[in-house]
Amino acid sequence: MSSRPAPLIPPRLRAFLVRVPFLVPFVRFLRRGPLARDRNLLITLSLTALLIAALARVNMEWFSPSLLILVILVGGLQLRLRSLAKLLTAVAVALGYVAVVRGWQALGAGLLATTGFTAVLAALMARTRGKLGMQGLRGDAMLLELRDRLKRQSELPPLPKDWGGKVVLKQAGGSSFGGDFVVSLRDGDRLEIALVDVSGKGADAGTRALLLSGTFGGLLGSATDFLAACNAYLHRQKADEGFVTAVHVRLDLATGAYEITSAGHPPVVKFDAGSGSWQIASAKGVVLGVVPDLQCEPDSGVLRRGDALLLYTDGLIEQPGRDIDAGLDRLLGEAERLLPAGFRDGARALVNAMSTGTADDDCALVLIWRP
Repeated sequence: MSSRPAPLIPPRLRAFLVRVPFLVPFVRFLRRGPLARDRNLLITLSLTALLIAALARVNMEWFSPSLLILVILVGGLQLRLRSLAKLLTAVAVALGYVAVVRGWQALGAGLLATTGFTAVLAALMARTRGKLGMQGLRGDAMLLELRDRLKRQSELPPLPKDWGGKVVLKQAGGSSFGGDFVVSLRDGDRLEIALVDVSGKGADAGTRALLLSGTFGGLLGSATDFLAACNAYLHRQKADEGFVTAVHVRLDLATGAYEITSAGHPPVVKFDAGSGSWQIASAKGVVLGVVPDLQCEPDSGVLRRGDALLLYTDGLIEQPGRDIDAGLDRLLGEAERLLPAGFRDGARALVNAMSTGTADDDCALVLIWRP
């Protein structure tokens, strides 16, 4: 029989180490617990800061104290606020050591000011991540994923070859988030589209739009009266976060028959290929979430060959110091000029043309046509 291999640590030495009160908690501190990664990084960065200070005594050109700024930035991106405070203490000790061996003139007021500003910035980043419960840049990655999901949800479902559709969203100030969003659903020959406008602009309204887009997307197609269901949901929330307007279109892709319901939203306009003119739909209703029982006056009709429906938000027609009706007249004029040349390309051109000189607000446009 082969003899058992000798253990790496002799039993007597292992028994001695276990009895040492300091060593066991120290090993557990490094290897166990949910904060092990944070602790290990804290120790690594603290030792790095002290090492830079020690090497700066030998060669200030290769091991400049300015390298401590990088250490602080890494800590701000990865460490928790408590651990970052300990790291900053180690950095302060390192700077103090350099000042003792090299003199305060070796550091300079500029380096100390930059280090202090970086420390404040790192603390703010760590505090924000602490509220999110995330490390590193995962919070930013989550926001980017939410933005991409919102964009994908705003895309129209595939339409038959004898139908066309286009969605154009433009956020205020070039932000990735806005208060305007689209939810749509196709079930066989039934197509439902809802264009929603949350009060506010840019990122201020973006967070609420992210929440409501998921809720309204779930209600679309599952509720007989879509706007009434949305209104009941918002009324139950009882949150004073501004108003929400919406317009809902239910379209039969086989016959072209449609029904429009609106809740405080700008009127839908229809292009009549027979007369070559744009007509304003009569659908209207109260803003969502204001009254418990939503009352809407729907409008209906039929889309024939060459006809189109244009849905939009008020950000497309609002102009500083001018009545909203003037913006609507301008929209119809630009639509007559741009859209007959091609609905698909004309939708983006219409938004760009209407955005010039209008208020800095989110705007959205949905165009459905029947070639």
